[in-house]
Amino acid sequence: MTVLDRRALNRATLARQHLLTRAAASVPEAVAHLCGLQAQEPQEPFTGLWSRLAGFRPGDLDDALTGRTVVRTHLMRRTVHLVTADDALAWRVRHDTMLRQRVLGTYRRELAGLDLDEVAAAGRAVLADRRPRTMGELVQALEDRWPGPPRRALGELLVAALIPMAQLPPRGLWQRTAGVRNLPLAIWLGRDVAPLPDAGHDPVGQRMLRRYLAAYGPATSSDLRAWCGLAGLPAAVEAVRDDLVVFRDERGRRLLDLSDAPRPDPGTPAPVRFLPAFDNAILGYHDRGRVIDAAHLGLSVQGHRTVLVDGRVSATWTVRGPHLEISPLRPLTAPERDAVHTEAEDLAAFLDQGIEDIRVDRPAR
Repeated sequence: MTVLDRRALNRATLARQHLLTRAAASVPEAVAHLCGLQAQEPQEPFTGLWSRLAGFRPGDLDDALTGRTVVRTHLMRRTVHLVTADDALAWRVRHDTMLRQRVLGTYRRELAGLDLDEVAAAGRAVLADRRPRTMGELVQALEDRWPGPPRRALGELLVAALIPMAQLPPRGLWQRTAGVRNLPLAIWLGRDVAPLPDAGHDPVGQRMLRRYLAAYGPATSSDLRAWCGLAGLPAAVEAVRDDLVVFRDERGRRLLDLSDAPRPDPGTPAPVRFLPAFDNAILGYHDRGRVIDAAHLGLSVQGHRTVLVDGRVSATWTVRGPHLEISPLRPLTAPERDAVHTEAEDLAAFLDQGIEDIRVDRPAR
């Protein structure tokens, strides 16, 4: 069985994430291919798309959000993601149990004894007037009936688990600051959320697996579970096993993949790329070693923006006033520093935040 080393997996990930070569794709096409972009920080997806798409303009994502082809919603891992309208409607029911479990796991004592179906029905009744509401406004409309739970716990239960919600623009628009206003997906998109299929069948899970491999593979079953947060996908993996190819990584773990997916030569040059906070190119795996060293894993969950050099996380970046500051995590060669600076200049122009200079620090000893 073919063994794929860490560098081979790295180049496969870069190719499928549009980080090896920027893709000539529309925003909805890119968001669909990537199986969504993590978006709890509203401005971060703009950088993620800029690093992946040729000629990307912020207005392209704004148009997709206001045009309702892309939507902000709680989905994978109970985090806010940008996904296409079609995927939001098709995938949401498959995530319902996980979303409920994660909210209840966080607020188990606060929400003990609640009839979840009754709370969901009451929330839907309030929202039936089609008026967007903040989480606080929704809780306020229900707190006479459920005065016991803390407002935050009841609110998260409603908007992140019980009712499939869209977070409406102007939240998430370019250089806009706006609070979260919620409306049920079915109302915002004008289409109902797809129901669960008959027992014993998991076509949604099977399609998610194929889509995940197209954007993240080759990958293990644990990687798939880490990306979506769903535990009940072994049946989907088993159902499509004969259609997949299998590799091993250097530790002997089985990697699943689509037979026709790109697996570039490990020696393929990789350009510098600037990633936003919480980018799924890092977070979309259980074993993130193909992209980031173990010593720096904390950066990926602490909200640090990162820089890929030769395909790996090699620096962090931030904007402080008029300065774009880059902090290497290892010594960079002179050509690498030049490449980082050149890409940073393009990033500064894209961000359009009055950045006047770019600072590439020396790594701490």
